[in-house]
Amino acid sequence: MEFDFVIVGAGSAGCALAHRLAEGGRYTVALLEAGPKDTNPWIHIPVGYFRTMGNPRSDWRYKTEADPGIAGRSINWPRGRVLGGSSSINGLLYVRGQPQDFDAWAQMGCTGWSWDDVLPFFKRSETWQGANGTDVRGKDGPLSVQNSRLSREIVDHWVDAAVAAGYKRSKDYNDVDQEGVGYFQLTMKGGRRCSSAVAYLRPTKSWPNLAVITDAQTEKVLIGKGRAIGVRAAIHGKPTDIKARREVILSAGAIGSPQLLMLSGIGDVDELSAHGIQTVSDLKGVGKNLQDHLQARPIFKTDLSTINVETNSLFKQALIAAQYALTGKGPMTMAASLGTGFLKTEPHMETPDIQFHIQPFSADSPAEGAHPFSAFTASVLQLRPESAGHLELKSANIDDHPLIHPNYLATENDRRTIVKGIQVARRIAQFEPLKSHISEEYAPGKGVAFDDEDATLDWARRTSVTIYHPTGTCKMGTDPMAVVDARLRVKGIDGLRVADCSIMPQITSGNTNAPAIMIGEKASALILEDAQA
Repeated sequence: MEFDFVIVGAGSAGCALAHRLAEGGRYTVALLEAGPKDTNPWIHIPVGYFRTMGNPRSDWRYKTEADPGIAGRSINWPRGRVLGGSSSINGLLYVRGQPQDFDAWAQMGCTGWSWDDVLPFFKRSETWQGANGTDVRGKDGPLSVQNSRLSREIVDHWVDAAVAAGYKRSKDYNDVDQEGVGYFQLTMKGGRRCSSAVAYLRPTKSWPNLAVITDAQTEKVLIGKGRAIGVRAAIHGKPTDIKARREVILSAGAIGSPQLLMLSGIGDVDELSAHGIQTVSDLKGVGKNLQDHLQARPIFKTDLSTINVETNSLFKQALIAAQYALTGKGPMTMAASLGTGFLKTEPHMETPDIQFHIQPFSADSPAEGAHPFSAFTASVLQLRPESAGHLELKSANIDDHPLIHPNYLATENDRRTIVKGIQVARRIAQFEPLKSHISEEYAPGKGVAFDDEDATLDWARRTSVTIYHPTGTCKMGTDPMAVVDARLRVKGIDGLRVADCSIMPQITSGNTNAPAIMIGEKASALILEDAQA
């Protein structure tokens, strides 16, 4: 149980990282995943996220602490606990973010992370199956990215209504200009999910130098004389030390990576000592700078058919299953959302500040099932929230989930933006060809007037939920709260890096799976450069 590199976490970044480090056979690599193999068939059926989120065999099932910004509510935070991590249970939505996101990282001292620096790694990761009029898309990467195989009339009407309202139609929001409305791009190959595990691990099954170890709960990083020398993990419940000759890389996500650092003695000395943990590196920023996208969910009843009524009987569900089995098409290929829009709440803004997820279904909670009436959801979120929360240890036991304090809607700008986003959703609903097909605004509803900003904010506080994009808790940078440097090396400890969305100094403008995979790709290049030097 000794390898050149030990990677903790087989998620979006970890799978990419393992593939690239093991490629060519020069180095031995261990990839540890706390969850099981991705054998559950619902993982590979696109609509299967309804079955995998909340399932303890594939989801960590985190839950936040009561948050004053959302009316004192505690909400669920699903994160993948299976090969492929969250890319095996997410909504398949592929969004790189805005070039300005990465240029801002570089301006914050993260040398080598500008848009021009990261674009080659986005391209290296993907095979883009859609039309490509520019040179920004990848053509031969492991990850299949394609347009949706499913469309719905209500989503077409929403896109056309947004254009009628003055917003432009997007040709490719993953090009240099994100702004506009259209359909989502998906991590799919044909009619099946293309998770990071499918893309990066399946081609490596015969590689003798890559060991993928599942049901391996890492408990701490082993540190000797200021250097990471391995990890201690419970493999199928049996404590095992796995040594790393060169480096340990944490890719356990924005919750798992900071928790492991703190349990290993890396974090704020006062917080660690409160749990009887001896500090080996006093890094105040571990677990801080927690950022997430909060979605408000306006819902509109419609006279058009939506998934609500298309799936409201066992007979209809059987027909849908048969269609998928025979053709690989139909509602079972549906991602978490079909339509999207990256829009500005004010025309003078340089780039979009809100994002829409247009879903041809509605529910008070997906776990409770769809509404009994036909409706669609125009979910809206703020792309770059100012509010930042934090994680803290509950105990020194790895099995105790850390305490999650999101600190949603903590700034005036964040509160103002979510209100404006809801107003944009309601405004678009007043344009044809959508307006004539809306029978009623179900939420916020008539009780919340369009121009009543206080009532709109109150509704957002009471009903908004995460859209599953936690980031920033081991942030990269040069300031005193930075945890890793621009080469992703943990400050104060040799031979230890972090490579996942926790390293983001600021959250990207959109869904975070694509940036996570890019981080894994770029981390592999940095590590191989240092190893060969």
